[in-house]
Amino acid sequence: MTADDAGSGTAEEREAWDAAAPDGAVRDTGARESAAAEALDEAPEEALEEALEDEDQPDPIALRLEQLILGAERRYTPFQAARSAGVSVELATRFWRAMGFADIGQAKALTEADVLALRRLSGLVEAGLLSEPMAIQVARSTGQTSARLADWQIDSFLEGLTDPQETGMTRTEIAYPLVELLLPELEEFLVYVYRRQLAAATGRVVQAADDAEMVNRRLAVGFADLVSFTRLTRRLEEEELGELVEAFETTAADLVAAHGGRLIKTLGDEVLYAADDAGIAAEIGLRLIETLTHDETMPELRVGIAFGTVTTRMGDVFGTTVNLASRLTSIAPKNAVLVDGAFAEELSRTGDAPVSEAEAAEAAAAAEKEGEEPPSYRFALQPMWQRPVRGLGVVEPWLLSRRA
Repeated sequence: MTADDAGSGTAEEREAWDAAAPDGAVRDTGARESAAAEALDEAPEEALEEALEDEDQPDPIALRLEQLILGAERRYTPFQAARSAGVSVELATRFWRAMGFADIGQAKALTEADVLALRRLSGLVEAGLLSEPMAIQVARSTGQTSARLADWQIDSFLEGLTDPQETGMTRTEIAYPLVELLLPELEEFLVYVYRRQLAAATGRVVQAADDAEMVNRRLAVGFADLVSFTRLTRRLEEEELGELVEAFETTAADLVAAHGGRLIKTLGDEVLYAADDAGIAAEIGLRLIETLTHDETMPELRVGIAFGTVTTRMGDVFGTTVNLASRLTSIAPKNAVLVDGAFAEELSRTGDAPVSEAEAAEAAAAAEKEGEEPPSYRFALQPMWQRPVRGLGVVEPWLLSRRA
């Protein structure tokens, strides 16, 4: 950044330049760069110690764990990190917030890895491989996904493994050697799973019929919702409620993955999944009902599925099809699956369900007369009464079941 850049930069950058200058230094735009450089390069420790003098210092053990996980010590303020990465403080702050991290003022809290991450993101933008908004989106999607993963592993995984086994040892004292052993293995496993998921997602996208379908794709989208969950939250203890939700999410995730669908997200008492094929989505919906019905600890379930054009962004799905699936779930009978007309048509088109039971009976009779095998269908569809659905007009839902 030049002196002119400093003079015309954001207020945050100008404040950072001024804070870096020693007392009595000239703070005009022509002197800012040299003053800041001198303060940062020649005596950063003294300036930072003064800046942090009144701030709360991190717990020593927590700091050791942080250094172990990050593999580096705290060296930079946000201003120093941005300067070292060759980006503006404003852009660095946008990246930092997009990754899900809080503003830290001018605390000395960033490492060499943070500088490298800024360089990589900004380098992709400079090379023209990503636009700046896309780079922000990459940072946000990665941050949100990894934040949830990290929280899950700490709450549900490490917590159980760090139960004190020896008298006089605290959970924190056990955590350090455990993290030291697990971190390399978990890191390699994370990269492996990411590459597998990336390969699968890329494969699905490149199979699209045309460029438009790569973004706006025709998918089957299903919601599965636990019945009377609000009432359960008042009746169950927090630990029991947590166990129920975890069991539901685990069961749903396993069934969705096993049958070729994709779990989009979980919302405690509700899961959202998608599938490229209507038959796969139907099988998942019915399997969820059948599995949870045999679990006495689980409440009843309702499932709604719709088929149509869906917009995908940051691993989520949006559009009228998604809204319709949600509305169908809210009006579905207990332990039943409701689908929309487009979904019913798709099942008929692929031969997974008959167009009508009368037509199926006629086809079976004709095949028997000719001495041939009658058509076999996996699913049955029963038309329900048309009804208005909020925001979507009048729809004709179909009750989905297995064909005997």
